[in-house]
Amino acid sequence: MADMPDEEKKQDPKFNQAFIKAKVNKAKTGKPEEHGLPEELGHDRLPPGQVLTSRWPILDLGVRPKIDLKDWRLEISGLVENPVTLSWEDFMKLPQTLVTADMHCVTTWSRYDNGWQGVKFLDLADLVKIKPEAKFVIQYGYDGYTTNVPLVDLMRENVLVAHAHDGVPLPPEHGGPARMIIPELYAWKGSKFIKKIEFVAADHPGFWEVRGYNNHGDPWKEERYS
Repeated sequence: MADMPDEEKKQDPKFNQAFIKAKVNKAKTGKPEEHGLPEELGHDRLPPGQVLTSRWPILDLGVRPKIDLKDWRLEISGLVENPVTLSWEDFMKLPQTLVTADMHCVTTWSRYDNGWQGVKFLDLADLVKIKPEAKFVIQYGYDGYTTNVPLVDLMRENVLVAHAHDGVPLPPEHGGPARMIIPELYAWKGSKFIKKIEFVAADHPGFWEVRGYNNHGDPWKEERYS
């Protein structure tokens, strides 16, 4: 991976620098921690280096923006025929989908059978009409977070912009009011507090990627740190 750009090396005081350092170190080592469930459970669906948990650990950058639903907007733009900016009311009027999926964190915990409710990425893509030259998607969060994903990884039936988890609206500590869910990748590849989805032709590494995280993030290949 290329060196981190100078502007990315600067510490942003709004972010939890101790957490960032610890999470980078965790991704580098990939050493599992015990999370309270028997080790023998679920090896057929547990990626290598992961430990199963029934809890949902809270991990963030130290910024939990307070977003009133009347002010929330989701911009979908870039290489699309029909860019849109959705209000919460617009978003909730779109077809709603329930997805049950496992969740894998780069810090080595996995949580099975999460019940997500939201709008499928495929439905958002159909709404804006993606141009052929679009190959990547950049996500932006209200907390200043960014992450990059190849478009092909998002064009799946179980990828959502989710607003509820196990029947309960997403709280701020888990990225509410809405976050991207990409079950086949580590959880960092889906932005919490999502506010913008941008379709682009060329890849642009995001927050963790410029700090050494793998640019793709496949749990089954242990793509943690480059």
